[in-house]
Amino acid sequence: MASIYQTFVDDASSQRRKASSTRTSGKRKVYGKRKIDAPRAVFEQRSPAKVREITEVERVQDAVASLETKLARVRITESIVEKNERENYYGETIHYSTESSSYISDGTPGPVQVPLADSAPIAETPQKSAPITSKKHQTMVEVRITPRVIPDEPRGQTNGSPTESSSSKSTSKRNTKKEKSSRRVSSDYVSNEKVTSYVRSILNESMSPVAAQGIQRFDAWAARAGEMLEVVKLAEGSYGEVYKLKLRGDVCEKEISKSKLVRLRAYGDGVFKVVPLRAQSGPGSKKFTSIEEIVAEIKMLKYLDPIPGFARFREIHVVQGRFPKAFQEAWDQYKKTKDDCLNPNPSSKRAYPDSQIWGIVEMDDAGCELEKFSWSSIFQVYDIFWGVAMALARAEEYALFEHRDLHLGNVCIRSARPDGCMNPPSDLEIMHQSYSSGFGLSTLETTLIDYSLSRAELVIDEAAQLVETTSSDLDKKQIFDAIGHDEDDALLRDTYRHMRAQLYSGDPLNTEKTPDVPGIWAEYAPRTNLVWLRFLLKMLLKNRKPETRKSAGRAMRQPLAPCTPNRDIRKAVKSGKKRETGQEMTSAEETYDKVSQLKQTLEDRLNAILELLDLEHGDKDMCCTADLVAFALDAQWLDERDFSFAE
Repeated sequence: MASIYQTFVDDASSQRRKASSTRTSGKRKVYGKRKIDAPRAVFEQRSPAKVREITEVERVQDAVASLETKLARVRITESIVEKNERENYYGETIHYSTESSSYISDGTPGPVQVPLADSAPIAETPQKSAPITSKKHQTMVEVRITPRVIPDEPRGQTNGSPTESSSSKSTSKRNTKKEKSSRRVSSDYVSNEKVTSYVRSILNESMSPVAAQGIQRFDAWAARAGEMLEVVKLAEGSYGEVYKLKLRGDVCEKEISKSKLVRLRAYGDGVFKVVPLRAQSGPGSKKFTSIEEIVAEIKMLKYLDPIPGFARFREIHVVQGRFPKAFQEAWDQYKKTKDDCLNPNPSSKRAYPDSQIWGIVEMDDAGCELEKFSWSSIFQVYDIFWGVAMALARAEEYALFEHRDLHLGNVCIRSARPDGCMNPPSDLEIMHQSYSSGFGLSTLETTLIDYSLSRAELVIDEAAQLVETTSSDLDKKQIFDAIGHDEDDALLRDTYRHMRAQLYSGDPLNTEKTPDVPGIWAEYAPRTNLVWLRFLLKMLLKNRKPETRKSAGRAMRQPLAPCTPNRDIRKAVKSGKKRETGQEMTSAEETYDKVSQLKQTLEDRLNAILELLDLEHGDKDMCCTADLVAFALDAQWLDERDFSFAE
């Protein structure tokens, strides 16, 4: 434990210096291990991984090598001609002897001498009906050169020349078909080179050739899901909306193969973030997400994918057009059943033009958003807070990462239980688990999502040790002047201002508005992560639901059963049962006391952390989340296994 603590102390002291946009960096380590590799491009079934781009010179070289290989396999065979004299095209008589390899011409030499590939005599199969007779002349091979006549008539008309063979006709037909097929453009893609080049930087980040080929039509892209999957809208934000494909209930009852059913169920593990993109010119060119912003987010998604606690990236798709019917129906259903539908209707032409371009980010399903989850147990609060803190500490070490938008909607939780139950653990479940620090008892796993406002340094050339800084200019987002409509929203708006003050002046309480500094959001200020952790912990403790006491040792009540025929129960048996019941109650009370004591210990730890993160009286030497995690490891509030072997 001392070694990992010293590692974090050294890293924290080095991270206090602000980083430049491009610098050298050594090999970075990921603390924690993923359970399984994320599936790639679920929406593009059986599509191979995208290979590197091939240059035009390499394409030409490959074509030439392929052509040479095919030519090397060609073998020319001549047929034996039984006649020794024939007139050529010019009226000349030509004899070609296989023995002397010479030709005889009655006039001026016209044909070209072509030797046979094999001059050995060829044995002929005798027929039973006719006797074999010896030939009195040498075997001759006729070579005829016919000049090519190009007709003057347009395509489709023939001159009726008897020299035109059926093979030449079929060859011309095949060439015509190839010519037409090469010019054909798939109807699933938008054939607009200007728009395609505009979003080329997004397409270059895709993982499969299908998604990298170009802009797909929205309706054609959605049609690949077929009628067996139902589209459900999960959430929305200022960036766009999140949808999920759900297997219809009646599909499992149909007679389909097991392999196909497994592929269909695989869609249920993925979500699709639909983001409207800023147009190159005209309507929509001054709103929505820019190309640079979504490229930066995709790069961060791909780079942070190995870190436990971060979203799993699958694919990026670029589509154009209006919402397909299935997506529009999902939007309408969300509008009817939810009270937080604030985005404009996708069917409105005033909000989105017919040529609207959308970026669709395909990811693993990270679970339920924290703002939509009712937590009540201190075990849940403890796991959620430290799960987020350890994920941020890993990302600080791996990519000098700042989230900068860590509200409750950007933290997702899901249960690690086989049944997916997210209820608080009972006292009996707590006592049956082995633990050393108190972390992990609720079985809740956390995932950080939405890096549209985040900052990170990504390795672009490991050999040269060059890194690229990706960030977003938050001064252009108009998020620092908003006033909250209630107490919780006011705390969120103040957190944005505290974050900006920390970056600009190093003092989070100095929230007085200062002039914008271009490029300042590319700099590294890891203490902003602590500002957001303070907000998260205050919300977790403040909005915790009342926890009801559950029976610790008493078993669940069994359903009614037939009465036993043995009604004569002896008094000794009755007294024995009473003693057993009393022992069970005593054990239950002891379990309750132990669990209550553990709960109080965990709550005292979180309140101590809240004091450490206080903006005015907190620990000024704590500069990043790695310092906080190192403090918790040293105090044995976390175990080294909790951090190093997270998944």
